[in-house]
Amino acid sequence: MTEMPVQWAWLDLWPFALLIIGAMSWALYHFLAPSSWREWTSAGVVQAFIIALYAEMYGFPLTLYLLSGFLPFQFPPTPANGHLWSALLGAGEAGAVVEAVVGYTVLALGALLVVKGWVRIYFAEQRPVETGVYAVIRHPQYVGIFLIILGELINWPTIVTVFLAPVILLLYLNLARREERALVAEFGVAYRDYQARVPMLVPNLYDLALRLVLPR
Repeated sequence: MTEMPVQWAWLDLWPFALLIIGAMSWALYHFLAPSSWREWTSAGVVQAFIIALYAEMYGFPLTLYLLSGFLPFQFPPTPANGHLWSALLGAGEAGAVVEAVVGYTVLALGALLVVKGWVRIYFAEQRPVETGVYAVIRHPQYVGIFLIILGELINWPTIVTVFLAPVILLLYLNLARREERALVAEFGVAYRDYQARVPMLVPNLYDLALRLVLPR
């Protein structure tokens, strides 16, 4: 008897998808705490990324269905093929595991940066923050968002999220520049000295690693 190919079997996980989307969206708005309309816009695009990702991961596999009609080789819409890089390279289940481990490691580092940055801001009482992760990078929360996005693109890329990723990057780069202009206008030479000492988005990796593992 001929075995039937295993088709996408996770359509019954929509409640789980909604739970993940809700939890991730709460964390996004809680830890980034947007206030201006530009911050809300940037956070809204990240939320769209979250919805698009998990709606495909646990719901309807739009990317796989679209690619299966365009690629010159057989590409069935099965859950394993959601690990797109592994599927395209023919790396099988072992490749999917490597993809997931690398992706979630990058995501976890990004989430840690977001939380560590939030803790410093929360206790700063409207003063400029130059300690903790802010001692090695000027915008740890935004870099954390970039790493979270990168981790998800490594682990489970989709057509929608691939297009949203550069939009998110440009929005937060623009937001960081606007914030820095405002801080220079408010704090003058003190903030310019901080800019001269600490990189904006690409820190020394050793110093960053130390800040991430330190308890404070």
